[in-house]
Amino acid sequence: MANNSVHEDQLYIDGLANNNSAVIQSIYKKFVPKVMYYIKTNSGDHDRAQDVVQEVLMTIYDQAKTKALQLSCPFDAYFFLLCKRRWLNELKKPSTKEVTIKDDNVYKDESTVEMANETEAFETKNQLFELMFQKLGEKCQEILKTSFTTKTMEEVAEKLNVTYAYARKKKSLCTGELTRMIQESSQYKSLKN
Repeated sequence: MANNSVHEDQLYIDGLANNNSAVIQSIYKKFVPKVMYYIKTNSGDHDRAQDVVQEVLMTIYDQAKTKALQLSCPFDAYFFLLCKRRWLNELKKPSTKEVTIKDDNVYKDESTVEMANETEAFETKNQLFELMFQKLGEKCQEILKTSFTTKTMEEVAEKLNVTYAYARKKKSLCTGELTRMIQESSQYKSLKN
């Protein structure tokens, strides 16, 4: 991310991250109607538009929580661009339905596009991690999940009723296996390009 100052709309990101109901209601009141209208006028319906809004808000929430997302553009532009891209990706999926796109609301602001690209990359990486994590064996999943939420390996060993040495060794092996699986996946290779 370029060295941009934090936009005054950061309050929406912070509100989402903190589950502030007043801020979330404000987002739904101010920004969601435009997205709903866009999707409904571009081969969508109310339910699918709601799904897109929810998915995008969850992605922003995840990025705000894990990466301390700093907004450098208006929230409206950022949110709309993410929803629009999500919807266009939905439309690209195989379908027999004819698609008409009315694209009057194109954002050409560089920082909005850059932020949207970063959020989409973040989401893609998380999806790849989750997919590969689910392919690990039960024991690996258990030790890694426990180590994600526990401060020390001593506590991990205690919780799992194993020795400290076993917990460290198993975590190291499982992390290595997960890393190998991610790096060998075609999605990882396309992310690097």
